Amino acid sequence: MTVPKEMAEKCLWMLLPWRGSWTLRSKELGQEEERHVKANDRDYNEKFPYADNRIKTSKYNIFTFLPINLFEQFQRVANAYFLFLLILQLIPQISSLSWFTTIVPLVLVLTITAVKDATDDYFRHKSDKQVNNRQSQVLIRGKLQNEKWMNVRVGDIIKLENNQFVAADLLLLSSSEPYGLCYIETAELDGETNLKVRQALPVTSELGMDISKLAEFNGEVVCEPPNNKLDRFIGTLFWKENKYSLDNEKMLLRGCVLRNTEWCFGLVIFAGLQTKLMQNCGKTTFKRTSIDRLMNTLVLWIFGFLTCMGIILAIGNSIWEHKVGSSFRIYLLWNEVLNDAVFSGFLTFWSYIIILNTVVPISLYVSVEVIRLGHSYFINWDRRMYFSKRDTPAEARTTTLNEELGQIEYIFSDKTGTLTQNIMVFNKCSINGKIYGDVYDEFGHKVEITEKTASVDFSFNPLCDSRFRFHDSNLIEAIKLEDPTVHEFFRLLALCHTVMPEEKNEGELVYQAQSPDEGALVTAARNFGFVFRARTPETIVVYEMGKPVTYQLLAILDFNNVRKRMSVIVRNPKGQIKLYSKGADTIVFDRLDSSNEDLMYTTSDHLSEFAGEGLRTLALAYKDLDEDFFEMWLKKLHFASTSLENREDSLAALYEEIEQDMMLLGATAIEDKLQEGVAETIACLSLANIKIWVLTGDKLETAMNIGYSCNMLRDDMNEVFIVSGHSALEVEQQLRKAKEQIVGPSREIGNGHTDPEKKDVFKRGSVFEETITAEYALIINGHSLAYALEADMECMLLDTACLCRTVICCRVTPLQKAQVVELVKKYKRAVTLAIGDGANDVSMIKTAHIGVGISGQEGMQAVLASDYSFAQFRYLQRLLLVHGRWSYFRMCNFLCYFFYKNFAFTLVHFWFGFFCGFSAQTVYDQWFITLFNIVYTSLPVLAMGLFDQDVNEQSSLEHPKLYEPGQFNLLFNKRKFFTCTLQGVYTSFVLFFIPYGAFLDNVRDDGSHITDQQSFTVTIATSLVIVVSVQIGLDTNYWTAVNHFYIWGSVAVYFSILFAMHSDGIFDIFPNHFPFIGTARNSLCQKSVWLVILLTTVVCIVPVVAVRFLRAELFPTMTDKVRYLQQASRRQRPREHNLKRIRRTSSRRSAYAFAHQEGYGELITSGKNMKFSNPFATLPMGKMQGSTSWIDNLLKKRAEPSSSTGADRTPRQMHKE
Repeated sequence: MTVPKEMAEKCLWMLLPWRGSWTLRSKELGQEEERHVKANDRDYNEKFPYADNRIKTSKYNIFTFLPINLFEQFQRVANAYFLFLLILQLIPQISSLSWFTTIVPLVLVLTITAVKDATDDYFRHKSDKQVNNRQSQVLIRGKLQNEKWMNVRVGDIIKLENNQFVAADLLLLSSSEPYGLCYIETAELDGETNLKVRQALPVTSELGMDISKLAEFNGEVVCEPPNNKLDRFIGTLFWKENKYSLDNEKMLLRGCVLRNTEWCFGLVIFAGLQTKLMQNCGKTTFKRTSIDRLMNTLVLWIFGFLTCMGIILAIGNSIWEHKVGSSFRIYLLWNEVLNDAVFSGFLTFWSYIIILNTVVPISLYVSVEVIRLGHSYFINWDRRMYFSKRDTPAEARTTTLNEELGQIEYIFSDKTGTLTQNIMVFNKCSINGKIYGDVYDEFGHKVEITEKTASVDFSFNPLCDSRFRFHDSNLIEAIKLEDPTVHEFFRLLALCHTVMPEEKNEGELVYQAQSPDEGALVTAARNFGFVFRARTPETIVVYEMGKPVTYQLLAILDFNNVRKRMSVIVRNPKGQIKLYSKGADTIVFDRLDSSNEDLMYTTSDHLSEFAGEGLRTLALAYKDLDEDFFEMWLKKLHFASTSLENREDSLAALYEEIEQDMMLLGATAIEDKLQEGVAETIACLSLANIKIWVLTGDKLETAMNIGYSCNMLRDDMNEVFIVSGHSALEVEQQLRKAKEQIVGPSREIGNGHTDPEKKDVFKRGSVFEETITAEYALIINGHSLAYALEADMECMLLDTACLCRTVICCRVTPLQKAQVVELVKKYKRAVTLAIGDGANDVSMIKTAHIGVGISGQEGMQAVLASDYSFAQFRYLQRLLLVHGRWSYFRMCNFLCYFFYKNFAFTLVHFWFGFFCGFSAQTVYDQWFITLFNIVYTSLPVLAMGLFDQDVNEQSSLEHPKLYEPGQFNLLFNKRKFFTCTLQGVYTSFVLFFIPYGAFLDNVRDDGSHITDQQSFTVTIATSLVIVVSVQIGLDTNYWTAVNHFYIWGSVAVYFSILFAMHSDGIFDIFPNHFPFIGTARNSLCQKSVWLVILLTTVVCIVPVVAVRFLRAELFPTMTDKVRYLQQASRRQRPREHNLKRIRRTSSRRSAYAFAHQEGYGELITSGKNMKFSNPFATLPMGKMQGSTSWIDNLLKKRAEPSSSTGADRTPRQMHKE
């Protein structure tokens, strides 16, 4: 007897000693209330059902694959429908067709789909196996042993070494660095490549790397249960009768990478699927396209229609049998006489269900899978989506979602690594009123800088960074001429920062900075001869033009979001005390000496020019300090820093006191490099009515800067709303205020709630964002988003966001990204696409209808979880506007034609039923029924589904508006289905009654009758094949040799098989299967038969041609107009419509990205991060934080910019520095 697992676990929990971490009630609910972890005690920890460290992203295993996959496949109504038909065909009393005609294609479809799903899941298993088999050093029974990640357990102590991935969520115990510090990179968690600092408890950091002490460590951690909050951890360590508070700053999360730390030890708190990374990943779901879902509905409709036809014919059979059927038994003898007319009608109903089932043939689904596979290969083979620098082609990782690429309405994009390269480049600077960085030709005209532009020669500096590029040689000349202001400028950049240098070999410097902006500025100073070489808590060593100079570091005036600047106070070798400061221009300008007024205005103009080019700017200033004044100020600083009350306010006041009357040096301009083509791609997709939302874990300032750089944010926007409330009430008020400002306080909007007069404007329950002519932007941080996503506020958030042209969510967790996507899916019912490149994007990639992974610098997790992948964001434009639009267009045309063709083919049986005594007799012979969809008409419709184009790829990219029909489901919907089925019904009516009427009183040339059933069958079948072949010719927009060969070849194959089946030779071989010798030959040699075929074809086709001609002339669509232009320009040289970047003027300026938290200046000056035994061994420190004034790049869609744009408009100040 087998005991159910749930019952066994329940009984076990009643017997186990209870420590308060679980209750029976919480166990039954599957919830953990509190976690208890004992170090080095697996026996204790295994009492609790904690997850092991094995991860699983796959859907199936060898035992569950068949049942789960079949269950998923039979969710497709058509598969269940065909299974039902197969069961009917196995009943001999009602089956008029052989059972193998259904089972063979059904098994084929199920097998092909299963193989594809198994292949996809195999790669997930392979990825899981690779991760689970990574090696880690685990402390077991007093010894470090190499163990696979999947064998690590909660409570184990593991050792990590530099550049290793963190195997599980760990409590940091000790490290190789002073005071238990260690440095991690969290790119896979929040997308940031900047280093972050973690610090162990002082009591555990004393354990060091003493294995014996670590093995004896028996502390117990009581903490929160597993959750998805990346920025929070609450726990307590109990050890040696003391307790110590634990927070997130003492945790190393799975997915992080240890950097610049030789080794560290950690205690496993959460493992495997319970780690915060995996809690944010979301589940792998079965994705289906909107066309698939519509097909399910249509199949139900068709089955209902089929049932109605069956009932009509069954009633007719009962009436016929009751009134006249008995008279025919003399001619048509029954094996068993059935006197019950009602029961006869009942059997006839099921017989007609079988005969008429070809209105939805299973070959439709085989063809759909083949077409999707072909479209996937077209994406894989597209050389224009191949990134040669990394040898990375585009890859369609699924074959079931291609047509949905042509229906995207919302794109959710990560920022770091997706829109940007995460590379900061020192581009230009303004020193003492002069701009450096521009290049001019011999006529004094500014030259655009490209990769071919000659770079400055830095060979005079042996410590320069060979990767650094600068093109203005005037700055080098000023350096060599020892211009004092230029020297002071770069001296400031070399001193005023919190960067840590690392020099493993002589001259090989590596700078570790938490902000890439800081690294770019220090690297620029390094190349221009001011090389930051080393630091201690009290000194900074700079090599100035090759000579070492040691500065005494007296104070670091740290930065925060209010100050938006940082300063250092140093004493140079001459004994002079200097303050060097850098920060947001408006902040620094307010603290300048009055003698700087002219220089300030000049520099301000330069800053505006830099901002117009999308560069991030900082102002630099210095001040000479009097010795006595500084000594007095230092005493005040010491007193304020040790006070217990109002410490922060006192320090801020002292900083403000000394940072006055400074002298302006100039400004820097850094380019936060976007990926190539990002701005153009976003502009083009916006013209295609696709809304792009940026969801990033990065800081608000950084996200906004990128928004301006790629033209998502602009100065001429009516308003930029920033939602940053710290409570639910504040967030609600800010959202309501934003919405009222856009639509007015009296207007009530919401999902599905509209004014009657506005009803026509609303589509699919959405708000009336189409009526908003002004442009707004919404920016919301993660803390506020957590409140806004609650059930009572999510609709307000969605309404407000949808009224805005641009939406940016910053500081969001991976799970919040998925929740935003789910919110839009739930209420807007729009097709969504999520694109990202890191593990922090996996959750939203899985949640969106389409997930796109960029194979970038943050690993392959996003790619492995995605449906499509490529190397650059710009390829998204081609994926959607070319491949996606074509796939949708082809699939819609294919389905419309397929339904038309099969209704025309099948409904002839319905009309024939009224003339054959409702006997379920087929018009066509069984071979024609079998071969019609498999041989006679399969290849032409496949060719159309694979190769057809309404317009070429160039026109698709030049006219993004062509994408809109897919967003509104205009090419295939219930109305389109009704239209094409109505055409099919009309065609079937003509196909039956014109030959019937013509042959009713017709005779052959020799006077004999032509009205035998087989001749009638041949005439209708031939008319049908010709009509559907002509129709597909009309439906084909783009003719290739393949189309010609398949269409006319299929007609030729039909005639070949027709004459073969009615030949003498095949009768001699199979006399029972092919008894009608010469029927085709005798029928098709009659002129009257060909006249009937011609008349039938004309009557079927001419109305279609007339309607299409009138529609194109009177009501041309965008596609018709573009196709006309395309045809007209074939003999002309094609015009180029490129989205070009032009320089714009703007008052908006951008400082480097300030952190959301305090800096690490205090940590540097305390010396906690220094190894005093080796003063040149360096570690990365604080994150540089500064003010942001805004930038933007105005993109123009065409080569000729409008001269009036923004000419008479004053940019609005949207956010005060």
